[in-house]
Amino acid sequence: MPSTRCFLILSAAALFGAPAVSLAQHEPASSIERHADVAVPMRDGVTLRADILLPGAEGKFPALIYRTPYGKHFALKEYKTFKKMVARGYAVIVQDVRGRYASDGEFVAYQNEGRDGYDTIEWAAKQPWCDGNVGTFGLSYPAAVQWLAAVENPPHLKAMVPAMTFSSPRNFFYSGGAFDGSWIDWIWMNIAPDMRRRKNLPGPKTYEEAEESWKHEHERIESFLPLRDLPDFKNVAPFYYEWLAHPPADPWWDWAELRNKYGRVHAAVLNLSGWYDEAYGPDGATTNFNGLVKERGEKDPRAHTIIGPWTHGGQEKTHAGEREFGPSAAIDYDELILRWMDRYVRGVDNGMDREKPVHIFVMGKNAWRDEEAWPLTRTKTQTYFLRSESNSARLARLNLTPPDQPVKFNELVSDPAHPLSDPYATYGAHDYHSLVGRKDVLVYDTDPLPVDTEVTGPIHAEIYLSADVPDVDLWVRLLDVAPDGKAFNLMSPGLDVLRASYRDEKLQPELLTPGQICRLNLDHMLTSNVFRAGHQIRVQISSAFFPHFSRNLQSGESELTSSAMCPAHVRIYHDSDHRSRIELPVIPR
Repeated sequence: MPSTRCFLILSAAALFGAPAVSLAQHEPASSIERHADVAVPMRDGVTLRADILLPGAEGKFPALIYRTPYGKHFALKEYKTFKKMVARGYAVIVQDVRGRYASDGEFVAYQNEGRDGYDTIEWAAKQPWCDGNVGTFGLSYPAAVQWLAAVENPPHLKAMVPAMTFSSPRNFFYSGGAFDGSWIDWIWMNIAPDMRRRKNLPGPKTYEEAEESWKHEHERIESFLPLRDLPDFKNVAPFYYEWLAHPPADPWWDWAELRNKYGRVHAAVLNLSGWYDEAYGPDGATTNFNGLVKERGEKDPRAHTIIGPWTHGGQEKTHAGEREFGPSAAIDYDELILRWMDRYVRGVDNGMDREKPVHIFVMGKNAWRDEEAWPLTRTKTQTYFLRSESNSARLARLNLTPPDQPVKFNELVSDPAHPLSDPYATYGAHDYHSLVGRKDVLVYDTDPLPVDTEVTGPIHAEIYLSADVPDVDLWVRLLDVAPDGKAFNLMSPGLDVLRASYRDEKLQPELLTPGQICRLNLDHMLTSNVFRAGHQIRVQISSAFFPHFSRNLQSGESELTSSAMCPAHVRIYHDSDHRSRIELPVIPR
């Protein structure tokens, strides 16, 4: 089972990528003044609680806020970051979000974080130990809360470092119209145990107990249909069923949409993600960065983005899955946060504002590069066309010349009762050569490349297909094939999927006419990778990649409300009238 959004709340690597260190290991106890379970009132009368760490010296300090649903007591026990910040002269507030652990109220994932984050920031700024300057930081959920608060425009928020988070509910709760299946294990592991403890309900009440039970329950839970009838979360996560009640284009989701709200954000923002992060992460880091730059139009828009070769929370590691990227791949995440806060919260002239705003790691070359913009201005689009001399081929070609023959296609079968499943249980780079030749997979390869070829930036795929059912999902995965046959993925699953009935992102599904050819455009893929000379570029096409996202039942009915499944024959066309292709952003040598 992919451990996607599921943070190991007892593992520092999962939230901070930092080794576990107790507060007492580096500084004498007297150097940190700690106040536990401090009440922070919200505008509706609910009380949230935070632990506050203050430097031992007299005076007023800038404040840095970390808000978490995973337990402030776990964070304070495991992470070295807070202590480093106090030593640097910051007051640090570590708060349980509404309805979690020490805080009162009802936990409704994400929906209260905008108002509660605003209220916490403004409360902190008014405390006698605060000089009125506030910053926020955190990864994943603790990053999402920052954005949701920032778009409320709290006056005292000066800077934020949201790592590995989203830009839009359309690629966060859903992706390409398919519901993200990783919410299931996230709730099971991270949310349900404390909710059972609070409500005295039966079942696992700690992370460890949930992890053990997941080994026996995950197949039942992941495969359960209809999704809305799953009984396990009725009492511990009712918000899950509310999510299911709203399709991705429903205006109900506007509370979580960031893309039209950058004008409300006045803080300096450092975005961070990884190429093997959850799919929403690199898209979020680049979309949010560009949104701020466009809105502000300043010489220094106070916005940077950093994308490394990392998985979710793996920014202090040198590998992702089976790919090793060398010692330069890891970063000092804590110091990165502190440099940003020193510049934009304390006003220290440390040169951060004079650095190029885009800092990316080029895989394959295994080197960092600084850029002025995303996408890179010198990008040249290279189009590869799908080609095949036989309609029955399962391994076909990617060519630079467009097809000129009539009615050519390859066909795959797709059975939602037996979907193509990811053979790997973790994210990162993995070898997928074993999928070649399957009846539910089509593969298109270039010839071995004569020279090193760098692909950096957004990737576009235009695919023509038909099916004998009213709806299918289309997965278009990009892989780097080495001379020994190993085929590594270049991003995590999610931005490379599109549900045919969601092709125009409309509220109501637009079903296919069986047998009629339809064009699908995938516009959200992105990566940075050098395909070495002798390697091949591979496009892998399927109609499922379970259990990352919910299965398309292919019946025309939703998996949210139905369990009736239809197997399908899907044709991918590549003829003179239907030039299926992938457009790659190639960087000139």
